[in-house]
Amino acid sequence: MSDTAIDFDKEMVGTVEVTDKDAMDLAALTAWFEANVEGFEGPISYSKFKGGQSNPTYRIDTPNRSYVLRRQPFGKLLPSAHAVDREYAAMHALGPTGFPVPKTYGLCEDPEVIGSKFFVMGLADGRSLWNGALPQCTPAERREIYNSMIDTFADLHTKDPVAIGLGDFGKPTDYCARQISRWTKQYKLSETELMPKMERLIEWLPQTIPPQHGSSVVHGDYRLDNMIFEKDANRVLAVLDWELSTLGDPIADFSYLMLNWHNPADGRAGLLGLDLEALGIPSQDEAVERYVARTGYPVPPMDWYFAYNLFRLAGIIQGIKKRVIDGTASSAHAREMSDRVAPLVDRAYDFALAAGMEG
Repeated sequence: MSDTAIDFDKEMVGTVEVTDKDAMDLAALTAWFEANVEGFEGPISYSKFKGGQSNPTYRIDTPNRSYVLRRQPFGKLLPSAHAVDREYAAMHALGPTGFPVPKTYGLCEDPEVIGSKFFVMGLADGRSLWNGALPQCTPAERREIYNSMIDTFADLHTKDPVAIGLGDFGKPTDYCARQISRWTKQYKLSETELMPKMERLIEWLPQTIPPQHGSSVVHGDYRLDNMIFEKDANRVLAVLDWELSTLGDPIADFSYLMLNWHNPADGRAGLLGLDLEALGIPSQDEAVERYVARTGYPVPPMDWYFAYNLFRLAGIIQGIKKRVIDGTASSAHAREMSDRVAPLVDRAYDFALAAGMEG
């Protein structure tokens, strides 16, 4: 097991004591639980999960059951950020279909109760895995875990949003066109230098969007560390972190997961440079084949979608870079992130060339 993986386990897994700045009014919370959560019996004790979520997440323990509470940050928020109500809606609709999500207990949209909107779900008691190489597993176990991750994703993408009550969860068509337009605008608003390769992508991507094959619920950030696996089986127990979910192009969503096959193996989800065959991890072609077989979708033009996803990431990270330069993002992590824009643009450009763009 690599040192990096140990660090992630130490930093991200488990809970810590709640500090004053994250404290909640337990009396008000208990009253809300009594009114809204079936089968609830107090008293409540609580701790905070360590992981780097944008929405603070707590473990709520009672004498006979444990819950998870996820809330918006206290204070002023950007209009569409920290969408705990979207997270709740997605899980609440998917749970009854048998899809692996935590059980939903209730959503509180009244910020007066604890100071922000929040929702309560069941505790998915399983394993958190961070390192894509799965160093503690055998080749057969690794293959089972990856196959379960791909099958679960295919199952999400073949659910009919209207049939499960999510028909108005987003605009079902032109997903990639809207994303490209959105991130082009954001990029231009935070541009810090002229990058010819980015200009070429801005011109080429909207002209070459593949036809969208169907519309589905898309997760938006589906990766190894956003799920919990069963303790004693190599199966997905629960998919978490639905705040970016919407309706859209399932292949754009799937290709975001597949980018991990091209991201450096640094102790997180990336697999580039690893001997996948020896590890028992499916190759990109095997993973795509499995997804296509389960969904019935045509084989996607992966190079175009990789170019698109890397372009989108470059747009997101350019925003962080601008804030670093303006002095409004102070963390060392933000500064390190901002150095990633040019390499992301280079990689997006290379995939675009592979997809047929003329340089």
